[in-house]
Amino acid sequence: MVATNHILVTPIYFIALPLFFAFLLPLLGKIYKSFIRIVPGLMFAYLAWMAVVLLLYVYKTGNPVIVKIAGWAPPIGIDLVFDQFTGFIATVIAILGFLVWMYSYLFKKVEFDNALKYFLLLMLIYAGSIGVVITGDLFNQFVFLEITGISAYALTAFYRGRDGAEAAFKYLLIGSFASTFVLLGILLIYTQLGTLNMADIARNIDKMDPTIKVIAFILLFTGFGIEAEMFPLNGWAPDAYSQSPGPIGAVFASMTSKAGLYALIRLSFTIFDFSSANELLFIMGILTLVFAEGIALRQEKIKRMLAYSSIGQIGLIMIAFSFNTYLGVFAGIFLMLNHALVKSLLFFSASFLAYNSPHKYIKDIQGFARYMPVTALMFGIGVFAIIGFPPFSGFWSKFYLLSAMAEKNFVILIILVLSVSLIELVYYFRVLHKLYFAEPTGEYQPHTPRWNAMLAMVLLALIIIAIGVYPDLVTGFIGKAAHAIMDKTTYINSVFSI
Repeated sequence: MVATNHILVTPIYFIALPLFFAFLLPLLGKIYKSFIRIVPGLMFAYLAWMAVVLLLYVYKTGNPVIVKIAGWAPPIGIDLVFDQFTGFIATVIAILGFLVWMYSYLFKKVEFDNALKYFLLLMLIYAGSIGVVITGDLFNQFVFLEITGISAYALTAFYRGRDGAEAAFKYLLIGSFASTFVLLGILLIYTQLGTLNMADIARNIDKMDPTIKVIAFILLFTGFGIEAEMFPLNGWAPDAYSQSPGPIGAVFASMTSKAGLYALIRLSFTIFDFSSANELLFIMGILTLVFAEGIALRQEKIKRMLAYSSIGQIGLIMIAFSFNTYLGVFAGIFLMLNHALVKSLLFFSASFLAYNSPHKYIKDIQGFARYMPVTALMFGIGVFAIIGFPPFSGFWSKFYLLSAMAEKNFVILIILVLSVSLIELVYYFRVLHKLYFAEPTGEYQPHTPRWNAMLAMVLLALIIIAIGVYPDLVTGFIGKAAHAIMDKTTYINSVFSI
């Protein structure tokens, strides 16, 4: 364990820098307009580098990096914990944050005011998502969820059209229920234990009144489940994904949903001691998977199809973690990584396909591959990866998931997951057929991606292929992360040994 406030590399920068530059950006834009695009990029690049440095340190030494805010040790003070699990999730978010910025750098030539608002909100949602993951304080986790949510509401309504406003209002309404449930759950815990530190709650959770403990768990599980897009609390997600700007679909898939999932996992594995929590996670995962994939099959608009597909992948991740075995947790973390990478690539490429189609319907993109060959290829790579074809990263995440199921002798569940993969194959290949084999509907003037968007997509595709060809690039980190989230005692001792 290391308590650090190093001037160049410290987890507090994940929160402090995005918040600082978000409020400084309007002033910088007055000095030089291009600063509103350049400064966020420099910040995202620095934080991605810092995340990798910190992750390599905790991987090699096994010592988590813990920050005491204002010098106060927990449980009195607030702490930030960058261990093998939180560090891995934070690093994935940090790297994808940089790629989202790269893709967005010249996105659709938005004018100055819109660009300012866009990059400001992007930094806030980034800070909130990573804050949820690395904070060791339950109330601060709520605060970061609020920062993430408010930024997401604004980005959903970014274009100010009627559909966008309606989607944002729906998201806001359901999100307010999530906030209320989480806050009530925190209140019940504090009245019982007098602490908000997660490690302190975990070591004293058996002192709570059993009835109050159950109520607090249900409230927190429901609130975090809404943010994680869990069925039946995910009615906001398809509209938010489809009405927000194209790159924001990738943000929702790689940042906000991962923050909600992390909160659910930390709640079930560390804070509470219910053995039935895994059963609840399993049931809700099955419902989320079946519900989402079934509806995705019926979608006629490409971004809504991707939204429901993304929700279905969340269900798979919940199922994997519910096994509470090393192999299951390993598969769950690999699925989280694959979902973040592949869904980002799919939303990146699909946003240009949708941008060029008059009504955003799948039928409108027929023959686009001959006009936008690289974009279509990127979408195709994403399709093969999310379904689980080799040599892409999705193959290994599905392989470890099926292995975890076989270890538990869940034959029926294996059949269910393979059936869902077949459903995915049907609706994704329907899009590929329209792209590559259908005749164009008429005269077409394509708006092809700019160099920055193309570079972001190519980099993502190369990462997906590299992991598929050589999974050992990430399996070591995932293995350490799996051990870290399952080792509740070490987490508690690390926090209180600083």
